[in-house]
Amino acid sequence: MRADNILHLGIKELWSLVRDPMMLVLIVYAFTASIYTAATAAPETLHKAPIAIVDEDQSPLSARIVGAFYPPYFLPPAMITHAEMDARMDAGLDTFALNIPPEFQRDVLAGRTPAIQLNVDATRVSQAFTGSGYVQTIVSQEVQAFVRRYRADTRPPVDLAGRVRFNPELNKSWFSAVMQLIDQVTMLSIVLTGTALIRERERGTIEHLLAMPVTPIEIMTGKVWAMGLVVLAACAFSLTVVVQGLLSVPIQGSIPLFLCGAALHLFATTSMGIFMGTFARSMPQFGLLLMLVLLPLQMLSGGSTPRESMPEWVQRVMLAAPNTHFVMLAQGILYRGAGLTVVWPQFLAITLIGAIFFNIALARFRKTIGTMV
Repeated sequence: MRADNILHLGIKELWSLVRDPMMLVLIVYAFTASIYTAATAAPETLHKAPIAIVDEDQSPLSARIVGAFYPPYFLPPAMITHAEMDARMDAGLDTFALNIPPEFQRDVLAGRTPAIQLNVDATRVSQAFTGSGYVQTIVSQEVQAFVRRYRADTRPPVDLAGRVRFNPELNKSWFSAVMQLIDQVTMLSIVLTGTALIRERERGTIEHLLAMPVTPIEIMTGKVWAMGLVVLAACAFSLTVVVQGLLSVPIQGSIPLFLCGAALHLFATTSMGIFMGTFARSMPQFGLLLMLVLLPLQMLSGGSTPRESMPEWVQRVMLAAPNTHFVMLAQGILYRGAGLTVVWPQFLAITLIGAIFFNIALARFRKTIGTMV
């Protein structure tokens, strides 16, 4: 294996990528608009949920409850009558409809436990699930604060002092921006190397490579370093300009350390792309194969859902995937400011997995390169 052959083969891949405008558009979109929209367009927390209130009590307590619902969690409450409540829910105008019964304040001050009816449009699943807890908490707090003015024994026995670390604002975009960046690194590295191999077959340039004094490992290594370098450069740009700049996400740890981990991760995923490219005979086949592989990798790696909430056997199986360890080290470095002394197990795991994937892909590539003509 000669270094100059690998260098020139990699440069050839870069020029081939430059001549593919659609792939360039995909790279730019994936590391800019895709990350920005994922962080800002679909919040997981409650945001401007429509709520209507039927105030049959017309008391200071009911007015206090009405005034507790305001943006950004809720839209200003729509004051409606009891007859309008069902019709508005059926028409999809309100996600929540709160019915405060008559003499509610009197029953509360008398020590009774009156019920407030909360109607929820469960077709809006995310808002319905999160918002029900928000409404219950808001009403309970307002009632306790109101009654505390009249009775001294309503003070809760425990005062919970919460301290939120690593994301004190509980800002969803801080999390989703970095996780989307990680997903794009995994996706683009597989796509670029796989399509580079398929492009050789479709354009007939694989015949030229076979006629040249180069070995399969040189051809494969040239594709791996070239496509990995492109994705790594795009990752560094996106992390600096989009994540830190446009989205103002605070990065706690060392960016160079994170990029070293990303480079090791790219070594594994680009090898996966080569391996998948040897099975696909065309771009459509590669796209279908990509869907079968990429979606489980992204969903089960711990970026979308904590690994602890998954079945134990899924956690064990996903330890063989490089992006599982990449998510761990990325969260540790970028969120918690972890150093190499903390994340070295993930670095070691990605290195071993990358070496295994590279050798498997190389064996498959050597076996099939003659049939690609």
